[in-house]
Amino acid sequence: MSKEVKKRVKVAPTEPKRTRRLVCLVSEDEAAIVDRYLHRYKITNKGRWMRETMLAFICRAMEDDYPTLFNEHDMRR
Repeated sequence: MSKEVKKRVKVAPTEPKRTRRLVCLVSEDEAAIVDRYLHRYKITNKGRWMRETMLAFICRAMEDDYPTLFNEHDMRR
């Protein structure tokens, strides 16, 4: 009898490979807060949640700091 050989089809990844590591140390209390939040909202992928949360915060801050031609007071007139 011949054995079937399963061929793996390589699919182009939709997301770029993550090759850079970021490390963050937190206290026991901070870790408990994060774990409680993840459990409460049934978040199973902690790494993805942290990545999305940090990047959303950074993007929002960059939009707020984006240089404009006029200052906020002049635009509200």
